[in-house]
Amino acid sequence: MRAALLICGKDLKTRLRDRSAFLIGIVVPLGLAFIFNSIFSGISGSSEAISLGVVSADQGVAAQQFTGQVLAAVAKSGLIVVHTEATVTQARALTANGTLNATIVIPAGFSARVQANQPASMDVIGNAGSPISAQIARSIAEYYITDLNRVRLSVATVAGSSGTLSPAQLQALGTRAAAAAPPVIVSDVSAQTKELDQKSFFAAGMAVFFLFFSVQFGVTSLLEERNDGTLARLLAAPIRRTSILGAKLLTSFLLGAISMAVLVIATTLLMKASWGNPAGVAVLVVTATLAAMGIMALLATFAKNAEQASNWQSVVAVVLGLLGGTFFPVAQSPGIFSRLTFVAPQAWFLRGLGDLRGGSISVVWVPALAMLIFAVVTGGLAMTRLKRLAEV
Repeated sequence: MRAALLICGKDLKTRLRDRSAFLIGIVVPLGLAFIFNSIFSGISGSSEAISLGVVSADQGVAAQQFTGQVLAAVAKSGLIVVHTEATVTQARALTANGTLNATIVIPAGFSARVQANQPASMDVIGNAGSPISAQIARSIAEYYITDLNRVRLSVATVAGSSGTLSPAQLQALGTRAAAAAPPVIVSDVSAQTKELDQKSFFAAGMAVFFLFFSVQFGVTSLLEERNDGTLARLLAAPIRRTSILGAKLLTSFLLGAISMAVLVIATTLLMKASWGNPAGVAVLVVTATLAAMGIMALLATFAKNAEQASNWQSVVAVVLGLLGGTFFPVAQSPGIFSRLTFVAPQAWFLRGLGDLRGGSISVVWVPALAMLIFAVVTGGLAMTRLKRLAEV
């Protein structure tokens, strides 16, 4: 045991001295997580709350209901901040320079046209750099127009079946129809509990993607020592072969686990990423590291030297990373790719984090077990071949 720890310590010092483990395990994934989050935040308008402007040139009942009820309810969600602007010109300028992501304009005479059963519309001004925000604003306006049509249809149906009604009766029916709840309510309960938010997705995706590069150093060092002749001297010393192999695997595990732990803490503090229950995250990190170790170690056993092993491992790491959805959610794509994604341990890791956001630690056991199967199968084959590799 002491010999294994000494060899592991020597390998860790070597990797830290040339800074390769530090760059690949921490600096590069953290930098890419920041870059991708910034890029996609720009596409959606902002990673924070959407700034929605509203200009009301109408003081009628329909306009007041929209600003006082619909927009007030939207603002309570915390995802959208509503700003009331005085003029269309001012709102257009603020939207153009990015201060507002989008603006809804209620034209003069809107309420009168609604009450007169005439076509009425609202205008949406969008920022070119925030297309999704403009689409959200348009959906809010369309929702209210649809609700007005529901009220109008309800009143028309009752009026048609009851004969001619007085204006007072029509107004009373309209008030009752507007107060009634819509017959169908669609609510989304899955996205908030099963999907990672943007910051957490890129933080976790980059961390597990580069995990496969971090763990490869331990096993490839065995090939380096065999080619350099130092492995022969280790075998000639009174050290068991299992201690040498165990030291290399322990080096891989520590490099991977430490890099993941640093990235979890760094992205939480610097990016405000939300990883979930710490105990559940720890289980996923450990099993993901073991799975990565098994796959990378098995690949190394087929290589003739460390350079060839590194090339093969890099190719497989990139393919599994892309297939596992570390850059974009492959599970949402159509066709065979949505089913193939779970042949990659990275997909199970991200799924576990997503489930962890909406449940207790018990939800991580299925993804953790899947990654552990990867580790046992590939790791078992790798150990069998590494014993032969250690024979000089």
